[in-house]
Amino acid sequence: MKNLIVQKYGGTSVGSIEKIKKIAKDIVNIKNSGKRIVVVLSAMGDTTDILINKAKSINQNPSKRELDMLLSTGEQVSISLMAMALESLNESVISLTGFQCKILANEKLRITKIDSARIKKELNNNKIVIVAGFQGVTENNDITTLGRGGSDTTAVALANALNAEKCEIYTDVDGVYTSDPRKVSDAKLLDKISYDEMLELASLGAKVLHPRSVELARNYNIPLVVKPSHKKGNGTKIMEVNQVEKVVVRGISLDENTAKITVLEVPDKPGIAFKLFKALAKSNIQIDMIIQNINKDSVNDISFTIKRDYLEKSINLCKKIAKGLGAKDVIYDDTVAKLSVVGTGLAGNSEVASTFFEGLYEQDINIEMISTSEIKISCIIDRKKGVDALQHLHNRFELAGY
Repeated sequence: MKNLIVQKYGGTSVGSIEKIKKIAKDIVNIKNSGKRIVVVLSAMGDTTDILINKAKSINQNPSKRELDMLLSTGEQVSISLMAMALESLNESVISLTGFQCKILANEKLRITKIDSARIKKELNNNKIVIVAGFQGVTENNDITTLGRGGSDTTAVALANALNAEKCEIYTDVDGVYTSDPRKVSDAKLLDKISYDEMLELASLGAKVLHPRSVELARNYNIPLVVKPSHKKGNGTKIMEVNQVEKVVVRGISLDENTAKITVLEVPDKPGIAFKLFKALAKSNIQIDMIIQNINKDSVNDISFTIKRDYLEKSINLCKKIAKGLGAKDVIYDDTVAKLSVVGTGLAGNSEVASTFFEGLYEQDINIEMISTSEIKISCIIDRKKGVDALQHLHNRFELAGY
């Protein structure tokens, strides 16, 4: 739609009544500049965590359906309060849940379809539309949630469905930095970054955007901007950046939410790895780095990393699988972190790899696993040394002066 902007505000951005009132005034100013606006909101502050704790105080293993029913109320509070704030400014506005917008999602928490007719109707009636992020509806008309970071995905999916001119993600930071500014004192704000680079940083632990939202924006070429919610600033533009034949290190990330699992002495037979990882995939456990040790005595050790949040579930599942495969045992290490360098044209560039590994050597850090791709180099290290390594490599690559 012409002159349409989709905006998304996260939980900290709408964490108080005062913040909601300020954002409402900002929205009115943008509308008065001639734009149509769809606003996607997360639940206020720590609401989702509070609701989860309440649920677990009653039932440690609630059904997904009832938990989704509960968690979806957080966003409904945000959108109704924002609508009331806009009404107090004499604006025509309507708040809509994921159900009312017909945001269809599947069992894998993926948005499969959006019926945009209702939203377009309200926009054509000159209304500001406020949409609940993080939620959708199943084919059976049950409310479902979209997982952590789901509001980012909602916003980008709506921008695509409505053919918006851009999608703006408002957050409590100024934009995308060369590293986490809470851990690296001289991290620098980037004015632009490519979809692929942002996708890697988001997947590697940068918490500014959810990886699914970046992937969706890239696939449909949706202009994406990360901006500060409570002060002026241009933020960071996420787009296709042409850096032909030029190696550029964009950022260094540290993912401390990492754990390593090793299945010991797995029989060296075809199909063993398939059976192991298929079972993990069926349980929606995402695998990151994988290493199979050198064969010895017709057995192998298979190591892989996961999010530490899923460690207990993964260990229990792996022990069942290992028994069926004839493996000796399953061990784990939850004291590791993943350190990564991300940038354009890293593959095959020995200078970047040399600087990266030399920096770790200078910090007396042992490397447990290594993974590379076209635009990243990642390794698993001792988590206690992670922040120091992050700062040291940020200095070695001179990112503060980027």
